[in-house]
Amino acid sequence: MRNIWHQITENLIPVFRRRLSGVDALPQLAVLGLLSGLITGGVILLFRLAIEWPLEHFLPGSGSESFEQLDILTRGLLPLAGALALGLMLHRLAIHDRKVGIVHVMERLNYHQGYISLRSAIVQFVSGVTTVVTGQSAGREGPAVHLGAAFSSLMGQWMRLPNNSIRTLVACGCAAAISASFNTPISGVIFAMEVVMMEYTIAGFTPIILAAVSAAIVSQAVYGSEPAFSVPALTMNSLMEIPWILAIAVIIGIAAAVFIQLVDTMGRHHHQPVLLRIGIAGALMVPFAVFIPQTMGIGYDTVNETINGGLGFWLLLSAGAAKLLITSLTIGLGMPSGVIGPTLFMGATLGGAMGLVGAQIAPDTASSVGFYAMLGMGAMMGAVLQAPLAALMAVMELTRNPNIILPAMLIITTASLVTSEAFGKKSLFLTILKSQGLSYQNSPVIQALRRVSVGAIMDRNILRTERHLSIEEARKALKSEPKWLIVEGSNGPTALLPAVDLARYLEDTEKTVAEEEIEMPESVDLMDIPANRRDLAPVQYQATLEEALNEFDTTNAEALYVQRHVAPMIQRVYGVVLKSDIESYYQYRRS
Repeated sequence: MRNIWHQITENLIPVFRRRLSGVDALPQLAVLGLLSGLITGGVILLFRLAIEWPLEHFLPGSGSESFEQLDILTRGLLPLAGALALGLMLHRLAIHDRKVGIVHVMERLNYHQGYISLRSAIVQFVSGVTTVVTGQSAGREGPAVHLGAAFSSLMGQWMRLPNNSIRTLVACGCAAAISASFNTPISGVIFAMEVVMMEYTIAGFTPIILAAVSAAIVSQAVYGSEPAFSVPALTMNSLMEIPWILAIAVIIGIAAAVFIQLVDTMGRHHHQPVLLRIGIAGALMVPFAVFIPQTMGIGYDTVNETINGGLGFWLLLSAGAAKLLITSLTIGLGMPSGVIGPTLFMGATLGGAMGLVGAQIAPDTASSVGFYAMLGMGAMMGAVLQAPLAALMAVMELTRNPNIILPAMLIITTASLVTSEAFGKKSLFLTILKSQGLSYQNSPVIQALRRVSVGAIMDRNILRTERHLSIEEARKALKSEPKWLIVEGSNGPTALLPAVDLARYLEDTEKTVAEEEIEMPESVDLMDIPANRRDLAPVQYQATLEEALNEFDTTNAEALYVQRHVAPMIQRVYGVVLKSDIESYYQYRRS
């Protein structure tokens, strides 16, 4: 058995990795997508259990979201105590270990090829559970996306996969997390590609779809096949409602712009001590918890009541406005809260309130409050995340009603346009990245280079050799017909030269010896003979073509040798890459 396992690891896994280096490794990516979905589904189940179990035992009444039934003193003290505990925990961590959420996933994708640490996942798990359990205005989907991306990335790192595959695994983890949280696999796929990766690729769809489906199956095995919200049959009663839907879209777009602006404004205090910022966020939550307890926790019970028409106008309006204000302030101050859940809460309550107004204006033609609540959810999600397609898919899957597609498309695109064009706001996640002094490069060239590893284009026809060779050793080196000779120095490879240059030198030397009847030199100095030598720099086997280009710019090298750690202090060289190879590959793929 041990011999069989040894043969698998020695023979099949390297071939698996090599295939993943290119952009066309669809079967291999499909396998990884399935594994990512299963792992993420299990992690999300554990995460939800860690949130729901203590709340079901601690909160009065039934369910895990009945914060409203707590007495006033407990409602006020709970979020403050939770914030202080979170602040103390984060204060003890290094700055780079405090980063959590979808923004952190995007940062790791853009600057670190999707490498996410186990420590980061643990911090996210603990902080995500703490924010919800202690009644902060928080969602569970943002932390879930981080956890899915982290464990999928860790799987790729453990398998020592090329970086382009790890990036795809991160997208698979994001899609699987959304799918498992809402039981909405299609919107999970679109969310991963539209919000996190910010690109659509044919090769990327298959593994991400498989990840979303497998995670949904894991979630349904425990929670059933029903979506996150209990949605009645919804339909638009009359085309006469379209002007009112457009008016609501404008209101939602303005609210989304205000939300993004408040987060950005409060984020400018990021240089202050984290304990102070989180403590202030907890203190700000106290009056909201006391007077509008619907803002506490995830708030999906309030969303369900709104969809089913169980709440009045003033409660809907005050809860929506309060949720917008306290969530933006606390997230801006650094509270490690998820934003997707609060976004849906804001959209549902504000949309429901506007639906009640519409019912007063035109009682004969107005649709149900739940209809407008669902439209508001989609519009707010699309506007805040600047992800209209993901929002539309979420509304479709949550309602399971094709009749809502037309008004949903109208309100989501209009609200997104109001936020982005009338107020100049980018996605909330891009805004937070910018406030941290970071950017997200998503140009077509950069995205194309990130999808391919150096292992896919490197020239493997190489031979490592010492600088000084005897004539016999030089002839022997050429017998294997290598294309390139890598000249070893005291600290590793130092130069690259075409093997044909050595062959030409030997031929010219032999001719000179024969013509002038002199003795053949005893040795050859590869750094002294006439040759087209190139300065070398190392690049890791897992690196993408983008990383290789950055290495060329940083080192000013003329060629890169591709290496991998195979044992402590031992590097194996697999091939060489020239800058022209990268340019030729990109031009070939583009054509």
